[in-house]
Amino acid sequence: MKRNPYLYIRGLRKVDHTVFAVNDGQKFYYDPQFGYKQAYSSGQQVKRSILDALNLPFAAITFNWEINKKGVAEMKEPHSPCDPSFADQLLGGYMKAESGTYTVKRRSPLSISAMRPLHSLLGGLESDKEAEPTSFDRSNYGQHHIVKVFRVDENKRVEIPQNELEQWLLDNKRTLGAKYFNPSKQNRATGLFVYDIAIDLRTLFCVSTNKYEPELFPEIEEKLKGAGWLETSNVFGKCLLCPEDKRKEIIESLAHAIINWRITSNQARTFSLMETIAIAMSDNANKVAFSIRGELSDTTERPTANPVIDENSGAIIFQTPLVSSIIPGFSGSFDALDKAEHYIIDYLNSYDYVNQRYL
Repeated sequence: MKRNPYLYIRGLRKVDHTVFAVNDGQKFYYDPQFGYKQAYSSGQQVKRSILDALNLPFAAITFNWEINKKGVAEMKEPHSPCDPSFADQLLGGYMKAESGTYTVKRRSPLSISAMRPLHSLLGGLESDKEAEPTSFDRSNYGQHHIVKVFRVDENKRVEIPQNELEQWLLDNKRTLGAKYFNPSKQNRATGLFVYDIAIDLRTLFCVSTNKYEPELFPEIEEKLKGAGWLETSNVFGKCLLCPEDKRKEIIESLAHAIINWRITSNQARTFSLMETIAIAMSDNANKVAFSIRGELSDTTERPTANPVIDENSGAIIFQTPLVSSIIPGFSGSFDALDKAEHYIIDYLNSYDYVNQRYL
């Protein structure tokens, strides 16, 4: 049977009381069926985490600043070199548009979904009432720390001198200890979460040389040719193919990253291992979707759901020992993730990137 030039991957992870992002707290969306808030990690964050786990050299980024008419430095859009000889550029894609030159753009051969709950009733966001307040308390070392108090004079923030502050404390019968407490609530993500990855083998190592929609600057194209990139073609037209030895290096690193990536941008006090329970793979997206899913239960008055790992879905499934903690009667193997990593390596190496077909 003819195989599709794709590899689809679904991963199931257990998330415990954590935060995926830190800028504005935990991101969420509303589930339209049950009306619950659903925590998620964006596909961009998952993609960034996978690229970080490659452990291969990253391309240098150019950070641009501009001095305006008032003499103030303003930061402008940073630029990547758009050089696919670096794995993060080849796999992650890029775009660069500058005045005075044409735009180059490479679409990533990795399509990555958000990491979201397996089912609306199997994971989500702890409500504001349940989330704990954040605090910073160092009152037990009060004599060691420094307390400063400021006032605003003529729109300027001025520190109150120590002798004046002490008199103010006496007059107002106040104390100001070395303690800070923020009563705001922080939401947390908990439950069973899935993410999906699609790898397009046709473009994984091929970079288009089409001049109408360019992926390469002329100088980068010449650099790649000089480094042994092969002039060939795929279904989209003429392209340059990454050398075989470099392909094998990237495949091994990519397989390891897909299995072992972690979100490292969440806060230290909300760290979660986000341990993997199961991984399913196939060249058929539907089989992957069937293989790991959540199903509604009709045995209770209140809606509930159960996680399902369907070994008859047609997908290849790798289950870790943690599967027994969520599905009775199932048992995984301690080397499941090693086997999953080797499966990806063998799958990607079995594709003939020169002739665009499976060996």
